[in-house]
Formats: sequence, structure tokens, C-alpha cells
Amino acid sequence: MKQVVQNYKSGELAVLDVPVPGCKPGGVLVRSAYSLISTGTELMKVSEAGMSMLGKARSRPDQVAKVMQSVATNGVPATYRKVMGKLDSYTPLGYSLCGVVEQVGAGIDDVAVGDLVACAGNEHALHAELNWVPKNLYARVPDGLARRHAAFGTVGSIALQGVRRGESQLGDVALVIGLGLIGQLVVQLLAASGVRVVGVDPDPVRCELAERLGAAACGDPASAAVEAAVAELTGSHGVDQVYLAAGGGSNQPVELAARLCRDRGRVVDIGKCRLDLPWNAYYEKELDVRFSRSYGPGRYDPEYELEGRDYPIGYVRWTERRNLACFLDLVARGRVDVEPLVSRIADFGDAVDTYQRLKDGDLKAVAVLFRYPEHAGEAVVPAVAVPAVKRRTGGVSAPARAAKTPVRLAFVGAGNYATSMLLPHLAQRDGVELSTVVTTTALSAANAQRKFGFAEATTDLDAVLGDKSIDAVFVVTRHSSHAELTRRALLAGKTVFVEKPLALTEDELAGVLAAVEESGNDRLQVGFNRRFAPLLDEARKRFGARTGPASLRYLVNAGRLQHGSWYLQQGTEGSRFAGEGGHFIDTASWLLAADPVSVYAVATSGNEDLQVVLRYPDGSTATISYVTTGASSFPKETLDLVADGKVLRLDDFVRASVYGRKRWVSSRLPKARDKGQSAELAAFIKAVRTGGPMPVPLESLVATTAATLAVPAGLAGGAPVTLARAR
Repeated sequence: MKQVVQNYKSGELAVLDVPVPGCKPGGVLVRSAYSLISTGTELMKVSEAGMSMLGKARSRPDQVAKVMQSVATNGVPATYRKVMGKLDSYTPLGYSLCGVVEQVGAGIDDVAVGDLVACAGNEHALHAELNWVPKNLYARVPDGLARRHAAFGTVGSIALQGVRRGESQLGDVALVIGLGLIGQLVVQLLAASGVRVVGVDPDPVRCELAERLGAAACGDPASAAVEAAVAELTGSHGVDQVYLAAGGGSNQPVELAARLCRDRGRVVDIGKCRLDLPWNAYYEKELDVRFSRSYGPGRYDPEYELEGRDYPIGYVRWTERRNLACFLDLVARGRVDVEPLVSRIADFGDAVDTYQRLKDGDLKAVAVLFRYPEHAGEAVVPAVAVPAVKRRTGGVSAPARAAKTPVRLAFVGAGNYATSMLLPHLAQRDGVELSTVVTTTALSAANAQRKFGFAEATTDLDAVLGDKSIDAVFVVTRHSSHAELTRRALLAGKTVFVEKPLALTEDELAGVLAAVEESGNDRLQVGFNRRFAPLLDEARKRFGARTGPASLRYLVNAGRLQHGSWYLQQGTEGSRFAGEGGHFIDTASWLLAADPVSVYAVATSGNEDLQVVLRYPDGSTATISYVTTGASSFPKETLDLVADGKVLRLDDFVRASVYGRKRWVSSRLPKARDKGQSAELAAFIKAVRTGGPMPVPLESLVATTAATLAVPAGLAGGAPVTLARAR
């Protein structure tokens, strides 16, 4: 079998062929599916191995003390041979994995061959194809939990034990210093426990990730914002606990802990940071400093770990094995979300290159997983279905209306986008009557009625859907409700305009199409407005027809969200790309006159900056770079289309140009950017009035939605996702 090893003397990393471990009594032989790289502990070990001998000595004074004791006992020559022999040997890496039980040793009756287990231990859960794992260092994986998520079990147990050591209570306020892998998990565990959390990290991307995962506020340790957040949440008393999840040689974490902790608060050291405690500060507040020892009680006890002797639950409630099982349960029930922490899934065969990239800083990551060959198919979702559109004959008809009869519209939702980008184009349009606005709160409905002249304002959706005089319904609510409201409106026989996204899951998309089939009503438009932008439409016409495949690049400089934005509620509202990405996929597909056949997606740490590559039937490709870390002064959207010796360039809907045998450059628009909302609404109203075809075929809307849904599947699997069309 193959195993990742390192020579501590030379720093060499390798994937070696080594013998398969035997299945000893008291444990199980596990074939690895995924193993997790600890970007803290393991990278520290890898970095130390690359140091000079003097550097190694400085980084491990505890080992130097042992060497000096050996010199005193055995003399210099014997000690030198012993130390060099130990250094010049391969040592294993890894301590957190998920795999399948391949063989059961004598005395084991709680798992069977074929069971899925999560495993722990830096001697038993190694980056290797097979591991022998003793009884108290594995736990069965709950049904439905993805294997890559179960591989977080050990690091999750470390975070969980740290939280237990803090003895937090409902209503407490905690400070987490260091928002790496362990820190992000601590944030989620505390938030799940009813604790308000302030995070500290110099990396703004990690701060934003922690806020998305439940932190009340995060910031740089040197910023005044952190102290202000603590003061606001605690009434200036200070936090109840501080969790040190940082590493490195700075003493800043323990000094910050003393400054922001309340009188008689607790400071829990989970990571490995410098601990030169400022005596006066800790003494004056009588701070309780605690250490959290790895996964929990039982760690480093050979009778527990190797001989399988459990501690009675009446005396030790949470052992390391119980912590492991508890964390897996929390992830399975959705109380902790580890998927946003996955920065990369690498093939096990690429282990050396992956470690080197992490060490050199080329790969910035919170969590990296190794995927083993036998289980490559589990993470690579081979296909996302593009469901067929089935229309029932004899369904809802769309008769043409008399020219002078106004089109009566109802709006479900009257938030910022509806009131700023849609309603201003409709309020003064001839032949349009704003009939009813429906919102969840009476005041917001009244405000929309007053501002835009709706005939009625209500909170009763059923009354609107049952009103036969209403021709079309606009669904402009939060993302999580789009699919269900669209489904209900279609079944009620209404023509529907729904803002993107149409659906957040494949099941939601299938539900919408089931409503189309059941009712025969396919009168649906999704708010993909950019294909209607006059400037882009003119550039497309100037570019002309293609004869060969094209390359398209779309840079979206999305920028950061403000703290508190509902877009950060990914658990209910989906990711930012899920909400906005359909715009850019639809634009690319419109320009290339086809629907994509596959999607490949990669992301930076935290899944914030995405690269999405779409492949089309004729060999064309479109790359969408969706980034949040760019300069706010740079344009939001720039696009280049290259084919047949021609280039189309769009600069943020302000200027466009086409380069070919002749060059065309638009004049700068005299007014604000026109991204197509007005033309899109005009086309929609025309379709409602005349009973003619909808502006965009339903098949195209479905294909774009499926491609958007394929992005998270591609991120999880680390491989292209085929868009499989139903026949």
C-alpha cells in the first residue's frame, strides 16, 4: 500500500510503498476514503523539517532538553548516533480520516466489514491507504453524512474538547483568537451552543468566513473594531471565555486575551501559541487559564487508546471517542457545517505536491482533503441532471389581450431590488396596471403601495393567486422561497416573473417543472437581464456569427458584503454564487448560443473567490471569475469573447468594442449603466399581452439553473460535473 511520509532530517516528503498493517485484536483495518490535512499542526511539522539543525533545535527546546539528558547519561557519541538515526528516518503524517472497515480484529463487535467509520490518532489515522485503528479511536459515521465531511472528525473533536474546557453557558460571549481550521470549528460549536462569538484573525477572508458560519463580529487583532464589538456585546464587561486557536511565536494572543476577558473569566489554550503570560494582567483579573488536551479524556493514555479500556460514563462523560461520535452527529444534523471549510480536495497521489504548495504559500487553505483512488467516485458527482421540460396538452392557455386592456401585475415581495430595479420601470409604463403588492409585513406593503401606486396592498398571497383578473405575478422575495412561490403561481395559472435564482436545489427545480407538467402552464421568466442590455446586444450583433469554437472570459468583481447581509445566511438562502451566478452563466450561454454540457469549479480558501469553467457542445468554453477580494474602484463586470479572429470586449455596461477586420467602439453611455432590466420587462409584458413566446425558452432557464447548481457539486468533487440531459 502507499503512505505519505517525511524525513525529518532532510525535509523530504514522499509517497512510499509500505507493507499493509496487520489486523490486530482490539481494532479494525480501515481502507481510507478521505483524510484531512491539518493546515496547522501538520504544516508546522513539515516546516520544521525544512529547517537547519539549529532551527530545529530552536523550535523544539523540549527535545533539546532530552538530548542534553541523554548526553549526560550516555555520552556524546552514543547520543549523536541515536539522534541522527531518529532524524534520518521516515515519519508518518496525518491523524484524521474517514474510511471503510475492511477487516475486524478479535474482540470487536460494534462494527462490521463494510461499515463507514471516522478515525483518529497520529499513529492510527495516517495519510495511508490502509490503517489499523484501535477500538477507542474510531466511531461509526451516521447515515447520510458525506465521507469527506466525516474526515473532519478528529479536528472537530479537538475543537469540541476546547469548547468543553471553556464551560460556556447560554448567553455567554466568547472570543476566538485564530480563525484557521480549529478556530472556525470552535466558532460554529459555540454558536450552536447559544454563545455569541467575536473572532480575531489578521486574514479578512477568514474573518468573513467566520461571520458566515455564526460569529457575531470578526476583525484584525490590531483593529479597534474587535474591542468595540466586545464592548457592545458584553456591556463593556469583557468576554466570558477566550479560546486561543492561534499558532506562531507572537505573544499578542495571550495579551489580547487578558485585555478583553472579563474579571475571573477563562482562557483556554487549544492551539500552540506563545504563552508568556503578562502576570499583572492575569493576576488582577484572576483569570482561569486552562489547557485543552487534544481530542479529550483518554488521549495519551495507552490503556485507553491501545488496549480499549473505556472510562465509565458516570465518571467521564466525554472521552475522546465520545467526542468523536458527538461531532459527527452535529455535522450530520446540520448544526456544524464543514463544507465551507474545504478549500481543496486533492488526489492522494498528488500528496507531495499538495504539501509543497501549502508550505510555499501557493495554496492558501483552511482545510485540504486527500481523496483515495478506491473512493474517487464518492466526491466527484459525475452528473447533475438537467430535467426535461414536459408540457401537458390542454393546459393553461395564454390568449392575446385587447390592445387597450392593461396588463394587471401583482408583486410578491417589495424589497430593495424590486423597488429600485423593477418597479421604477413598470410604474409609468403604458398598458400596465400595478394591481396588488404582497409582503410579509403590512407596513412594507403599504410603503410599496404609496410609492408605486399599487391598487391594493396585502399580506394574503392566496387571495392574489385566486384573483383571476391578475395576469402575471412577480416573485421578488428571498432566494429560499423562489421555487415554492413560483410553483404555486404556475399552478394558479399565472404568468410568472421570478428573480434569480429559480431554485437552490435540484429538488426545488424538479418541483417547479412538475408544476409546469401538472398545469400545462409554462409561462415563466427568470430575471436574467444582462442578455437584454442594449450595449451588449449591439456588440453581439457587431461581432456577427461564429464558425469556430469561442473562448469567453467573464470577470465579476463582486466585492465584499456588508456585515449582517442576508446573503451571508448560506444555510437557508444559498451561497452568493447560487443567488447571482445564473446571471453570468445565462449571459455566456446567450452569447455562445448554446447550453453548457459540463461545469468545473475551483475556489480559494473559504469558497469565496470562484473560477467556474463551462464547456459547450461545439467545444467553446466560458470562464467566470467570481471574486470578492478585488478593489472596489475596479469595474464590477468585464467580459471578453474571442473567436474566428475577432474579439468582443464589454466594460461594465459602459463601453463595448469589437475587434476584427473592422473595429467598432461604442460611445460612452450618457447615463447610468443599463444592464437590461427595462428591455427585459418590456419583452415580458409584450409576451403577457400578446400571448406570444416567453422572452427566454424555458429549456434555457432550466439549463442555466442546473449549471448553477452544479458549481457546489464541482467544488466538492474537485472534478468536472457533467450536465446530464433527461430524454
